[in-house]
Amino acid sequence: MQDKYFPDVVGSDGRDFGKAVCIITGASKGFGRCIAKEIALLLKPGSMFFLVARSGDKLRELQAELAATRAGKAGLITRCVVADLGLKDDVDQVIREIREAASDIDINQLLLINNAASLGDVSRFAKSFTDLHEVNAYMSFNVSSALSLTASVLEVFPRRQDLHRCVVNVSSLCALQPFPSWVLYCTGKAARDMMFKVLAEEEPDLRVLSYAPGPLDTDMLLQARTESGDAGLKKSIAALHSQGEVLTCEESCSKLLKVLLEDKYPSGTHLDYHDV
Repeated sequence: MQDKYFPDVVGSDGRDFGKAVCIITGASKGFGRCIAKEIALLLKPGSMFFLVARSGDKLRELQAELAATRAGKAGLITRCVVADLGLKDDVDQVIREIREAASDIDINQLLLINNAASLGDVSRFAKSFTDLHEVNAYMSFNVSSALSLTASVLEVFPRRQDLHRCVVNVSSLCALQPFPSWVLYCTGKAARDMMFKVLAEEEPDLRVLSYAPGPLDTDMLLQARTESGDAGLKKSIAALHSQGEVLTCEESCSKLLKVLLEDKYPSGTHLDYHDV
């Protein structure tokens, strides 16, 4: 973890997230893992992390990495929750563990980052998705679970005058623009953006942000450039990668954390990496 990614955040003006409960879904790899490692640098001792993903081994590796940092040595409490968010019982398990471990903790910040997502089958076009079960399974993991988890977390940590509550939806340009052969992903991201816009309207004390991190050098990008059914899209994504125009997770994460710490964005807005 390099402080160089935070030239105007870490080590300069002393801003941080205070003593917090931080929940990150999809934390085992890629952007979620990077967020966890960098946010750990910005938490006060006694803060609590909930790292949620389907891969228990990768979560435990991350937990060990965090324990070895200055945050871990200063008293950061980390909980790994192995769960498939497409399943109701697993979402209930996540909430149960959060409620049991953190409901009585004395904090001044709640930070929920809805990062878990999947690209879906991008080798096919919209007219091929005739199987309702397949579509529902995708939407359950990528859309329904984000709403159910967010609503449940807000129940565990209700509005309180001295508690700053923030919910982040990791979004995409695909929430705004159609990408041929990406019907599931575009639909899911658009639905999530609107979901969190509504939440921001309903809960004026809550800080809500949909952040599109840009094209990241992750497993998802590899899938996109090798499996996309639309030849033009596949070619353009491959060109981005070959020309070195994709972003590292650290580059994008630094902008997200800068935005969250400055806390000046309109609640409910969609903000792209390139807009910051």
